[in-house]
Amino acid sequence: MDKLNNTNTEPQVLSENEHSELVKVRYEKLAALQQAGKDPFHNTRWERTHLAKDIIDNFDSLDGQAVSIAGRIMTCRDMGKASFIDLRDGSGRIQVYIRINDVGEESYEEFRRWDTGDIIGAEGTVFRTRRGEISVHATGLKLLSKSLLPLPDKYHGLKDTDTRYRQRYIDLIVNPDVKDTFIKRSKIISLVRKFLDAKGYLEVDTPVLHTLEIGAAARPFKTYHNTLDMELYLRIETELYLKRLIVGGFDKVYEVGRIFRNEGMSVKHNPEFTSVELYEAYVDYKDMMDITEELFVFLAREVCGSDVIMYQGEQIDMGSRWERLTMVQAVKKYAGVDFADWQTDEQAQKAADAHHVHYEKNEATKGHILAAFFDAFVEEKLIQPTFIYDYPVEISPLAKRKADNPDFTERFEFFIAAREMGNAFSELNDPIDQRHRFEEQVRARRAQGANAQVDEDFLTALEYGMPPTGGMGFGLDRLVMLLTDNYSIRDVLLFPTMKPKD
Repeated sequence: MDKLNNTNTEPQVLSENEHSELVKVRYEKLAALQQAGKDPFHNTRWERTHLAKDIIDNFDSLDGQAVSIAGRIMTCRDMGKASFIDLRDGSGRIQVYIRINDVGEESYEEFRRWDTGDIIGAEGTVFRTRRGEISVHATGLKLLSKSLLPLPDKYHGLKDTDTRYRQRYIDLIVNPDVKDTFIKRSKIISLVRKFLDAKGYLEVDTPVLHTLEIGAAARPFKTYHNTLDMELYLRIETELYLKRLIVGGFDKVYEVGRIFRNEGMSVKHNPEFTSVELYEAYVDYKDMMDITEELFVFLAREVCGSDVIMYQGEQIDMGSRWERLTMVQAVKKYAGVDFADWQTDEQAQKAADAHHVHYEKNEATKGHILAAFFDAFVEEKLIQPTFIYDYPVEISPLAKRKADNPDFTERFEFFIAAREMGNAFSELNDPIDQRHRFEEQVRARRAQGANAQVDEDFLTALEYGMPPTGGMGFGLDRLVMLLTDNYSIRDVLLFPTMKPKD
């Protein structure tokens, strides 16, 4: 075993020279094995009968029984003619007791030349040590794969998150909590599907490559199709294709889809992420509020075991009735500013200036100013689950106008722990109004230098007639962050986007 990695004492920090020497020694050990006809990379399989967790959970029935296990050596305590190793497999860790009298002198000497990080198979019997630890008493060992690089020392305590994200495989090896997050992520995706399937929604797939750069605010990634000799764009949403399916006669559809946006990165944003979008005919945004609340309570109970969860030190009550405020009510409540007092855009601008609220000068309508007040004063206050609804039409190009107040739309966003979690509409199904809003979007995007275009095929679909429809979308990654108590989106993506080191 590596001399710096074979005990449970405080590990040393390796210098670059020491690390290089350890790597050299490991390659020499591999060469010796290969010369002896024992190349570990020639092994193809190992018959496992149990996982570590199986043995620990079922000790009473397995005590004294023969088992066959396999996994990675994480630590080793060498006591001369006997050793203890911690073996980790996909289910957890278990201790293996290896004694020269039981495995034979030749096998034991071979074992002592193995290293932490090596992947081995072990046969033996289940027992409990005098200290009470459930273990496997080895009767046979085999080296299944050689680790040529030493595992980092005290990896869990490293502050170099950049390395953790770049080399997630190491993070997963040495930090079990990280693996638990991604096991939960997989469970959350399965539960979302289970919930929606039970509601009668049909899961579908829509194109990732689009022929148009649409007028939405998000910037797309461009690619090029050689055969067609044309630019294509990676999708920034799944919405327009899903609504085409509503036109075509599917009453309930959803997609768990990978989305790509050519924008900045932060603890809340990654250029590629996963969204869930669902659409249902003959319902409106109020119905979408109900299904959203029901879904998130269901997920909290299934994943966290309770309606009440902890997120970054805040206690979040998912089970209590979620507060519902219009954007106008929320701004009045938290900023003390009443939208009804603004008769003109100029009055709204003066109010923003008086409260030091930033807004874009070239789009400073009352609706834009209201949204700017919301961003400045409200979002950070929305710790408990809250629906904010009735958004200005200027910032809601795909939502249906309110019949009694066409300056606003039947749209909501929902917030938990001061983060926007999702977005929903009573979907705009008027092709004339939709064309006008698309054209406004395109005009604004082209003014910024984009090659945006109106999606004429989607407008054609609307002209054939789309029933009244409710739609809702949310970022799956932010949901996983919430239910696993992770602050950064990079902690819930196995391989987040990273700038190359060179």
